[in-house]
Amino acid sequence: MNQAVEICFDCLPLRSLGRFDIPLDAAPEEKALAERIRAAVGRHGLYNTFYLCNAKCVFRLTNHPEIGMLRFAFEGTVLTDQEDRKTIAADLAVELDQEVCEWLTAPVVEWFKETVAEAVKIEFDRYIEAGDLRKTIERVERLQAETAAHGGFLGMGL
Repeated sequence: MNQAVEICFDCLPLRSLGRFDIPLDAAPEEKALAERIRAAVGRHGLYNTFYLCNAKCVFRLTNHPEIGMLRFAFEGTVLTDQEDRKTIAADLAVELDQEVCEWLTAPVVEWFKETVAEAVKIEFDRYIEAGDLRKTIERVERLQAETAAHGGFLGMGL
């Protein structure tokens, strides 16, 4: 049986960013992502902030796999307490990506967009508890060390 809510995302600890310049040969999608990340840093700072991208949230409203499914794409910043142990806020851009729900109405979609942020806060706490946040931070630190060892910037490392 599938979970009632499925959430997946890529996580970038904003404190791990050493540079904010965008390579001239970056693809338009990469440039746009880099600009959104730069804007998130401007809004929320570097510490206790994490940028979530390539993210989806799926709600299953019935026990039928082809009826009552809502899938949202989201991207944005999650903020944690000073020790990175508890999620305190989520500033996300959320869009309905796919749905199989004949009774869906616009107000319900708006309510679910708000619900995505609440569900993400709970899931990010689970991510922290599972140790995935520490693993992500260690991976980014290794990439930064490798970049420094090669004399500088090698790409976005996303």
